[in-house]
Amino acid sequence: MMTKTEARKRIKQLSGQIEKHNFKYYVQSKPEISDFDFDMMLQQLLALEKQFPDLVSPDSPSQRVGGAVTKNFRNVRHRYPMMSLGNTYSAEELADFDSRVRKSIGDRFRYACELKFDGVAIGITYRDGRIVQALTRGDGVTGDDVVANVKTIRSVPLRLPPGKYPDEFEVRGEIFMTRKVFGNINAERVDIGEPPFANPRNSAS
Repeated sequence: MMTKTEARKRIKQLSGQIEKHNFKYYVQSKPEISDFDFDMMLQQLLALEKQFPDLVSPDSPSQRVGGAVTKNFRNVRHRYPMMSLGNTYSAEELADFDSRVRKSIGDRFRYACELKFDGVAIGITYRDGRIVQALTRGDGVTGDDVVANVKTIRSVPLRLPPGKYPDEFEVRGEIFMTRKVFGNINAERVDIGEPPFANPRNSAS
């Protein structure tokens, strides 16, 4: 039988290992252990947290598991507006954009171009290295705090690895679903008699 002190130490150790292997598997695509070994670590963590429920932290890997997804969201004002991308369909419109940029900030800049991922814009806030908020774009001024749902995305760290970070900062990006995952989910939905999703973008949303 573990003491509470021993359990706290083991929970911290397991949480760190699980998050490391999540990152290796879902972000780097370089798993270092088998699925079975990973599941055994997670089961041990769940058992300890069940035995010592007051040791469960909001950023525990266990919080990714077991029906945490919700549709009840708190509306929160963005610290900085989250604007959407504009569309353009001609060289003239691009030239006009370039002219406006140069009038605003001068000529000392470079453009960076990349393919657009069509998903859900998200702003994730970390405080003291821990995830505390995840806001959708909403109307650009306020958005929904969907942090409980974002915690189920295994490539999103719940706790940052040791390093030098600001006390609080926001990371903005796009939540998207690959076509392979989209196809797998739709196949499962059809198997259980549910209608397939229309497209990956709406499925991610």
